[in-house]
Amino acid sequence: MKNQHPEKLYYSIGEVAKILNESTSLIRYWEKEFSSHVKPKKNPNGKRMFTSSDIETLKQIHYLTKKKGYTLTGAEKMMNSQKKDIKKNIFLKDTLENAKSFLIDLKKELKSEANG
Repeated sequence: MKNQHPEKLYYSIGEVAKILNESTSLIRYWEKEFSSHVKPKKNPNGKRMFTSSDIETLKQIHYLTKKKGYTLTGAEKMMNSQKKDIKKNIFLKDTLENAKSFLIDLKKELKSEANG
């Protein structure tokens, strides 16, 4: 899952799918299944416009269903009861993934300098 995205007011479903590294059809499915949590606005043409808050909620759904293995019902129960803990876990996971990417890039750079 990509962690960095430019700060905008609204994101298209394609941009959200890219941020989460998931398909647009899965995003639409989660929107339907978690309608009390994810409520994108629609422009006059009917295109979904997601806010940063929607993306954070979708990250929570992604984390619970894809990483932790919860069913959709279980994920919704967790989101309703432990939202603060989930946000903290996602933040920690994202921070560790960013650190890992940085270290891998640094290792590659040091190798190329040693060989070059």
